[in-house]
Amino acid sequence: MIAAGNTLRGLYAITDSALTPGERIFTAVESAIRGGACMLQYRDKTPERSGRERRARELLELCREHEVPLIINDDVELAAVIGADGVHLGREDTALEEARVQLGPRAVIGVSCYDSLERAVCAAQAGADYVAFGSFFPSPSKPGAVSAPLSLLNDARGRIDVPICAIGGITPDNAGVLLEAGASLLAVISGVFAQADIESAARRYLQLFK
Repeated sequence: MIAAGNTLRGLYAITDSALTPGERIFTAVESAIRGGACMLQYRDKTPERSGRERRARELLELCREHEVPLIINDDVELAAVIGADGVHLGREDTALEEARVQLGPRAVIGVSCYDSLERAVCAAQAGADYVAFGSFFPSPSKPGAVSAPLSLLNDARGRIDVPICAIGGITPDNAGVLLEAGASLLAVISGVFAQADIESAARRYLQLFK
């Protein structure tokens, strides 16, 4: 398991099975990592369990080669089975405390907090390694997502001491205000994996952190 304490700042690339179907996911992920992604989340809503596990295992091997943590979206069991570096939990997923028991003290556990500062405060107190807010801009990946105000990042920075992740319609052109307001991670799906040149797209985000 990769210790991610020093990596929770930068581009957090999130896969989407619709954008990188089948075997395309591996070349796409490698391109994103070469472009500077500091952490990868495997997000796959397809129902076929064995296929998701196989892809997750191969992605873990790829991420290990590049020393980039692999986080599994929603599925604590899958994260535990393959020995992933952590899990990202939404409102309807496994409780953080239960996930910690299953994955151990070194696992990176992130929590979606949408537009709720109180949810983030509770998650941080319960041991979350990062909290995520959004959507800050209209998102092609989640068009019906809850909208979060920019002021939420400033408010969160004053009340919690874990890294803050911003998500939702983030582009290299609009990301600057999120970083200035307190975000340390930019979670991006379409801005990376829907682009013709994934490596170059990732590098544009990386430049924002320099």
